[in-house]
Amino acid sequence: MTYNFDPERWYHNELEFINTEYKSGKITQQAFKSALTELEKKYEQMCDRLDGTYQIQSNHKLNPK
Repeated sequence: MTYNFDPERWYHNELEFINTEYKSGKITQQAFKSALTELEKKYEQMCDRLDGTYQIQSNHKLNPK
């Protein structure tokens, strides 16, 4: 399976949304800081999951006797 997910673009889009909410007065400075912290946490978790290499686990031998 392949996909074209770009974590950096996702992060940038989320960051822009948070900045827009803050600049428009929809969220407080405290909520802004909290949202940034949560965004960083989600981004790190996402990157940790994406950094692995895919491996097929096999419980059988190719040439069973």
